[in-house]
Amino acid sequence: MKKQHRITTLYLTRHGQTEWNLEGRLQGRKDSPLTEKGERHAGWLGESLEGVPLDVIYSSSSPRAMRTAEILRGKRTIQLHTTDDLQEVDMGHWEGRTGADIEVGSPDEYEAFWKEPHRYEPTNGGESFVQLGNRVVPAIERILNENHGRSILVVTHAAVLNLLMTAFNGQAISEMWKPPILESTCLCKVVYGPGGMNVELHGDVSHYRD
Repeated sequence: MKKQHRITTLYLTRHGQTEWNLEGRLQGRKDSPLTEKGERHAGWLGESLEGVPLDVIYSSSSPRAMRTAEILRGKRTIQLHTTDDLQEVDMGHWEGRTGADIEVGSPDEYEAFWKEPHRYEPTNGGESFVQLGNRVVPAIERILNENHGRSILVVTHAAVLNLLMTAFNGQAISEMWKPPILESTCLCKVVYGPGGMNVELHGDVSHYRD
């Protein structure tokens, strides 16, 4: 009798647009509420996933991610787990400030953050991207190991999602901000089957209606 290979499907998305996203403020561990557009986009993604079987949802413990996850769960009676390990990169005292303001005070560091993430060494009390990877990659590995053969949805943040997709694509941290741009509520899909891992979606926003 042939051994049955169970397929594990991992869906990943970023939280909906927030007030601070509109204002150009860095959020990190701090939080701001979803905008009307953010809630609407999450609703549209939820509708596009209505016919997709999901067994469990994991969300960052940040309120903006949890709210997005709740919208995506909708009327499903599945567990929604929250974890600090999926929170956005810690940006220390940059959080709550605009990018323009940070760039004036820390031009080299701010440029490294966006253009040379592998060389970014924060002096703001936050995390480097190497430290972020050491936090989120093991978290995703645990989620996959605990849910073998299931369909999983993960709700997280921009830097986390960019770093994870870079890892799934076998690229270095230096590539994490390269296109495609991962918009709010974009959908990524990674499938583990008998032939190995395959990235089927990367930043899909086909659910957008505006």
